[in-house]
Amino acid sequence: MEINNATVFITGANRGLGLAFARDAVRRGAQKVYAGMPNTNGFDEPGVVPVRIDVTDPTSVAAAAEAAADTTILINNAGIAALIDNPLAADFEAQSKALFDTNYYGLARVTQAFEPGLSKVPHAAIINVLSDIVWLARPYLTPYAASKAAAWSYTNQLRFHLADRGIQVLGLHVGFLDTDLTNGIDVPKTSPTDVAIQTYDALAAGKSEIMADKGTVRLKSTLADEVPGYITPPPGLF
Repeated sequence: MEINNATVFITGANRGLGLAFARDAVRRGAQKVYAGMPNTNGFDEPGVVPVRIDVTDPTSVAAAAEAAADTTILINNAGIAALIDNPLAADFEAQSKALFDTNYYGLARVTQAFEPGLSKVPHAAIINVLSDIVWLARPYLTPYAASKAAAWSYTNQLRFHLADRGIQVLGLHVGFLDTDLTNGIDVPKTSPTDVAIQTYDALAAGKSEIMADKGTVRLKSTLADEVPGYITPPPGLF
C-alpha cells in the first residue's frame, strides 16, 4: 500500500522513530498525517496534526480513534523500555506489568479501536513496530523482550485474521535506533529516518515483515540453525 494520498495515524509520534514516520509520510504525499502522543502541548510539525492519545487509557484511545476516523494506515509505534538486573529480580513483575500495558496491551487497544474504520475502506494497513530483542537473549531487557515477543505473536495472528478484509499487516523488527533514548549506549544504531523509509518501501511492495538493519537480518537468519541466535548470539553481532 502506498503512502501517497493515504491518511496515516502514528502513536508515539512526538519524537524518534514516530516523528520520522510522520515526516516521511508528509514527504511522500500523504493526504493527512496524525501524530499521536500523550501531550500535544508545544508540538509543531508542518503538515502533521497532533492528537492526544495515551495507549494505556482505553478512553483516550477511543477518543483518538473517533477524532481520526478517516485513518487508512495505522502505525503502532508507541513503546517504552526499562532495564532490570536479571529475569529473577525483585521488581520483575512490576516492570513487566508496566511494559506489557504499553508495548502489548497498548498496541492491541489501539488496533481494536481503529480496526472498524480501517475495515470500511478498500485499502488499509497496520504497521506494528517490534524489535530484534524477540530473538536475542539480553537478561537486563527481559520484561521489554517479553512484551515485544507478545506483540510479535499478536501481529502474526492479526495478519491472518485481517487478510480477507484487505488490511495489510506489516511487522517491523529493528535493533537500537539513534535517538535521545539511546544516548550513551555504545552499540551500533540505525537512523530512524532510514527505518521509516525502508518500512514505507516495504509496505508499498506488499511485504508482511521487514528487518530494518543488518544485525536484525543476521539474527533472524539463524532461527532455523541447530543453535539459533536466541540461544547463542552470532559472533560479532554487537
